[in-house]
Amino acid sequence: MQEEVSWHMVAGFGGHIKATGTTLSVLLKGEYQEYPLESVRHLLLVGGHNIHTAAITRLLRQGSSISFFDMDGTPVGILNPFGEDPISHVRKLQHERPPHGFARDIAVATLRSRLLMIERTSEALGTDLFYEGEQALLIGILEDLDYLIKMDELRRIHRLAGDMYYEIMSRSLRPELGFRRRTSRPHQDPVNAMLSLGYAMLFGNTIIPLIGARLDPDHGFLREGERSLVIDMIDPLKAGMIDEVVFSIAREGLIDGRFEVSTRRCHLNDEVIRALGSAIKESIEQELIDQNVLALCRAIRGEQNLRILY
Repeated sequence: MQEEVSWHMVAGFGGHIKATGTTLSVLLKGEYQEYPLESVRHLLLVGGHNIHTAAITRLLRQGSSISFFDMDGTPVGILNPFGEDPISHVRKLQHERPPHGFARDIAVATLRSRLLMIERTSEALGTDLFYEGEQALLIGILEDLDYLIKMDELRRIHRLAGDMYYEIMSRSLRPELGFRRRTSRPHQDPVNAMLSLGYAMLFGNTIIPLIGARLDPDHGFLREGERSLVIDMIDPLKAGMIDEVVFSIAREGLIDGRFEVSTRRCHLNDEVIRALGSAIKESIEQELIDQNVLALCRAIRGEQNLRILY
């Protein structure tokens, strides 16, 4: 039985949130839900909602926090109980943990998810996307990850495997789409543009529970720097939640004639953006993201080894 997360997200616009001494009530889009107040240790409000001051008071009195986000997942602010900092303990543990084991587990899960995506795409197309020796090389990298002891080595091999993955997946598309590999902004082809849009959506869905779990989104393990933990945690999920949708849309021809490549970047038209956004909303599994964040919390607390689902 899966452990329940201790944070609760209310996303969208127009929600009405109130509380009694024992229950948190949410009315959103005509649906009414109630939650035991004591089970909500961190309330995450994404978008625009109405919340009664009584609900704020009751949550703060019981030691819970309330965080506010823009609709795209950008953190705006947080309310904590007066005189307390419930965030400091778990973040202290996060910063104290040696990064190598966590980084290795993230790299392993990412490569496994990508190998699975190549296999599934090859089966769907009825052709082998691998050139001779490539599959054996990636499987060898997967096996070697357990033996890399230097962080620089681990990061270099992770980047190499990622570059190979995108190059292999490019073979599933028509050459005229211009996708050869993953590039940085500004993008010159529609596939990279769609991937970036999808990854941004996944980023927003992931940073919210990370903050809900009181982790530091700027302290990663495989990466360093601003929002590095978020990027770490979305890596193993990209293939199944975003790449499969994007490459499918590209192969099915939805983007044909619906983008322009200027001297600066590729512009997707509104029809493509709407179709992509709708498909990705269906493919992003928030429960899976939450369970990975919960697994990371438990690993940071030393309760279990990190096991990332994808």
